[in-house]
Amino acid sequence: MREKLAVPEAECANAIEELCGLNHVVEAAVLSTCNRVEVYVVALSRDRALFEVTEWMAKKSGTDVSDLKPHLFVLRESDATQHLFRVSAGLDSLVLGEGQVLSQVKQVATIGNGAKGFGKIMTLLFNRAIQLGKEVRTKTNISSGAVSISASAVELALSKLPVTTFRSVRVLVVGAGKTGKLVIKHLAAKGSKHIVVVNRSEQKVAAIHKELKGVELIYKPSTEMLACAAEADVVFTCTSSEKPLFLKEQVETLPSVSESLGGLRLFVDISVPRNVGSCVSDVGSARLYDVDDLKEAMEANMEKRRRKAMEAEPIIAENLLQFEDAFNSFETVPTLKKLRSYAETIRAEELEKCLSKLGADLPEKLIPEVTALSHRIVKKLLQGPIQHLKCSASEHRTLEETVENMHVINRVYSLDTQEFHVRAE
Repeated sequence: MREKLAVPEAECANAIEELCGLNHVVEAAVLSTCNRVEVYVVALSRDRALFEVTEWMAKKSGTDVSDLKPHLFVLRESDATQHLFRVSAGLDSLVLGEGQVLSQVKQVATIGNGAKGFGKIMTLLFNRAIQLGKEVRTKTNISSGAVSISASAVELALSKLPVTTFRSVRVLVVGAGKTGKLVIKHLAAKGSKHIVVVNRSEQKVAAIHKELKGVELIYKPSTEMLACAAEADVVFTCTSSEKPLFLKEQVETLPSVSESLGGLRLFVDISVPRNVGSCVSDVGSARLYDVDDLKEAMEANMEKRRRKAMEAEPIIAENLLQFEDAFNSFETVPTLKKLRSYAETIRAEELEKCLSKLGADLPEKLIPEVTALSHRIVKKLLQGPIQHLKCSASEHRTLEETVENMHVINRVYSLDTQEFHVRAE
C-alpha cells in the first residue's frame, strides 16, 4: 500500500497543486519517504477536507477507499504539528535519530517554495520543523551511534553472513543516488574494497569514487545488471524504478554462491517501490530482505537512542508552543500592519511639520537625529499594543484574549475605517 501511495520527488509540486485544487484544502505539503507517505493540509473544513484528501489518495494510488482507510492515521492541529516535529527530529523513524529524514523534510520545503499551495502556514510549519531537527541533534547528540536506513541495510546483510567484514564478499549496488551512495560508504566502512555499481550514468559513480580512498568502485551500465548479479554474493538495490528489477525467473538462473558464504545470495532491497519482486523469496538459493526487515538490525543501539529521545521531548514541546504562538498571531497580522501604518502616517506628517517650522534654525546634520528620535518614540508607544496582539503562551494569553485585544485596538484607532499612506524614509 505504501508503494502504491508513494509520490516521487518530481511529482510532489504537482501533488501539492492538486490537493489545493480540492474544495476545502487551502494549503498542502507531501512528505513521501521509504517508510511513510504523509499529507499535511490547511483546511476550511476538517471533515470535508479529510474526505477529499482520502479520495485523492485513493485515486492517485488506484486503490479503493475501503482498502485504503485501514492503513490511514489522522492527526489534527497540535497533534499534527507535534508529529512532524518528531519526524524531523528522527523520533518517528525506523532508525531512531537517523539524519536522512531531516534532509527529506528540507526537500519538502524546497519543493514547496516553488509550488502553488505551499503557503505561509506550511512554510512556517516546515521551517520550524527543520530548525527543531537541527536543534535536537545538536543538544541531545541523538545521532551519535545512530544509523541510516542504508547503514542498517549493510548491518543486516553482514549479520546474515558467516563473516565479520565485507572484505571477502562480492558486492553489487544497484543505484548510485543518495541512498546508494550511503550504502557504498557504509560498505567501505565495513571493509569492502571492491564494489560493483550498476547505474544509468557513470558520472555519479565517478563522483562517489573521488570521495572514497582505498576502495575500487567498478561502474557497469544497467544493461549488465543481471550479469553483475550473477557474480555477486550480496545485492543491494536502491533505485527509483517503479518496476521490479529482479524477478523470480531471473534469480533462478543465477549461479550458486560459495558455500563458505552460506550458499545463499542475499538481496537487500531498500527501495520504495520495491526493486526486487516478492516472488524472489521463493527461490531456494536466495534470501530477500526489504525495508520492513531492517528493524532486526536496529535493536543493538535502540535503548541508548531511546534515552536520547527522552531528552528531545522538552525541546519539541517548547518548539510546539513557539509555533502555535506564531500560527495564532496570523489572525492579528492585518491589525498589526494597520496599526504600524497608522502610527507611521502620523509620525511622518508631524515630523514634516516640525522640520518645516524650524527651517534654517535646525542644522542639517541634526535632521537624521530628529528623524531617528521620532521612530524611537513611535516604537516605544506601540510596544504595549503590539505585544497584546501576539498570542503568547509564555504570557498565558489565550487566542480568545488576543482576538479581543485586536477588536479593541481596531475600535480605539478606527483602523477599519481609515486609509493610510506609508512614506519611505
